[in-house]
Amino acid sequence: CRHKIFNADWTIDGEAQTVEFEHGQLPYTHHGKPESFLDVAKNFGVPLEHACGGSCACTTCHVIVKGGGNALTPNEEEEDDLLDKAPGLTPTSRLGCQAVVTDPNAEITIVVPRYTINQVSGTHG
Repeated sequence: CRHKIFNADWTIDGEAQTVEFEHGQLPYTHHGKPESFLDVAKNFGVPLEHACGGSCACTTCHVIVKGGGNALTPNEEEEDDLLDKAPGLTPTSRLGCQAVVTDPNAEITIVVPRYTINQVSGTHG
């Protein structure tokens, strides 16, 4: 049985970090979709803002995919609508809570932009 190992390179404030995990073996942190960039970040201690808890209600987990974007789940309308409000939007922008790697042979390169915007208002109860 061949194991599916995913690799992702993150760049945050110019500092690179690589994470590697086996598909289906990552504990789900309940932040974003299972094995989304946000879920992976939480598992590996990679700092990625997520004011809404990963429920696709803000843009604080905005990432820019610099390589391997074709190996991700496609954007859904709700994600695209939110991304329209994200500062620093690029054609390869994704929300970290929604983008899931689907190709185990892909090499994904992600940059976390310096700007985030918190669309959440009110208090959490």
